[in-house]
Amino acid sequence: MTTPVLKQVQLADLTTLQQISRETFADTFGSENSASDLAEYLETAYSNEQLTSELANPESAFYFVQLADQVAGYLKVNWGQAQSEKLGATGFEIERIYIRPQFKRHGLGRLLYQHAVDQAEQADKEFIWLGVWERNYPAQAFYKKLGFYQVGQHTFTLGEDPQTDLLMRRDLNNH
Repeated sequence: MTTPVLKQVQLADLTTLQQISRETFADTFGSENSASDLAEYLETAYSNEQLTSELANPESAFYFVQLADQVAGYLKVNWGQAQSEKLGATGFEIERIYIRPQFKRHGLGRLLYQHAVDQAEQADKEFIWLGVWERNYPAQAFYKKLGFYQVGQHTFTLGEDPQTDLLMRRDLNNH
């Protein structure tokens, strides 16, 4: 297998980011949600305007993981005011880790996760955190294995459907 390469996403990558965002979200959650709710969410959350705004935020960053010159997945992280929940200045959010179906089970999710941890530690953050859908049991098990524990929950609205995300945190070793 070729070695994965991480690349920070730039505005010039907007079309690819939009495509992989919609594809991986639909793959992950499409079978559990109505087609109309999913379509509305994909159109809004991954519009050119929304992604351009997220890419321009100085307290957010996106990274592609590439394998054999193909974009296999991506990571989005937030800190400071860009965090989707106000968990404090010492927190570092992993907002999105998505891998395309044909690239799953190659350790790429763990690679992206480790990149986020490394960034958080370099920024001297005390903990990393994320939200995971209450019905996404494989993701919950993955994060628990990595040392995350639940600290709360919030509502995530997908189209017309309010859903519950579990907020999970992992304390970092540098504190």
